[in-house]
Amino acid sequence: MVDTRFHRFAGPQTLGALLALVGQSDLAAGLGNPDLTITGVDELELAGPGELAFAAQPSYIEELRATTAGAVLVSPALKDAVPEGCIAVVIDKPHNVFADILDALYPSSTRSIIAAGREDLGAPIFERDVTLGTNVVVGAGVEIGRGTVIGANTVIGAGVTIGRNCIIAANCTIDCAHLGNEVVLHSGVRIGTEGFGWLDFGQSNRKIPQLGRVVIQDRVEIGANSTIDRGALGDTVLGEGSKIDNLVQIGHNCQIGRNCLIAAMSGLSGSTILGDGVLMGGGVGTSGHLSIGAGSVIHGRAAVTKDWPAGSKLAGAPAQDIRDFWRELAVVRKLSKGEKRG
Repeated sequence: MVDTRFHRFAGPQTLGALLALVGQSDLAAGLGNPDLTITGVDELELAGPGELAFAAQPSYIEELRATTAGAVLVSPALKDAVPEGCIAVVIDKPHNVFADILDALYPSSTRSIIAAGREDLGAPIFERDVTLGTNVVVGAGVEIGRGTVIGANTVIGAGVTIGRNCIIAANCTIDCAHLGNEVVLHSGVRIGTEGFGWLDFGQSNRKIPQLGRVVIQDRVEIGANSTIDRGALGDTVLGEGSKIDNLVQIGHNCQIGRNCLIAAMSGLSGSTILGDGVLMGGGVGTSGHLSIGAGSVIHGRAAVTKDWPAGSKLAGAPAQDIRDFWRELAVVRKLSKGEKRG
């Protein structure tokens, strides 16, 4: 469910009325129950009986078969995977229509990183011994735990919660986020920025609404000028005890495990999943929608393009097992010196 602390909900609509609102009234004619009340949207695995989800690619099929969503927008190829009791709205480009529906239910005019316009959330709440630096801006409904220090010129958007004994340095921005205890953000960190999500690539480049959150667990530290994008629908999560270096980009819906270390200049594309204790050297990149198992070590400048199991040791671009990397490098060196292979 989209967190309405950050994204205002326009109100429930029947499925038929919602489709008509986005210019798809013809789709409602063939539905078994166009009067189903849609109370929100969510990801397939999280959506409930009154919520709408979507599935556009074959990679969604397992989540689609298990969904408890009331209705789902699907491509024709996935129609047969829609479970009984879930209304299938079949369309060639479900992602486009889903984006239209997101804009209708959570209007872009109500989405802002600035703290204005959310009087419904009430005044900010501070526990004792909270310290605010010069020119700090705190939005409506913000909650800050005791002992937390906020540096000068930092902006905290409406609805954000920050735990106890955190240190937020100067010139940070925090939006659409919940922070745990003892979190450290160094100067210039950006939390909850829009994810890099687009449709109709290279043509209209239509933006996909980014309606998720960032959840930062206890004792996470994030280096200067790093950026953590909020999820598209779900959450971007940084597990407790993880440490992020300077100038790191974490894309939308990434899931970072506990006690990970990510060195400077690394970039994780959307929906990258790291298990607990993953060590990532400087300048590493991932192609997104992949997982790297717990305890893995990725050496600097590696480019990870596929899933890897726990305990992997990777190097190179594209990344491969480090033993294969060194073996191939040794062969190339021999060839460059004119040595013949035996």
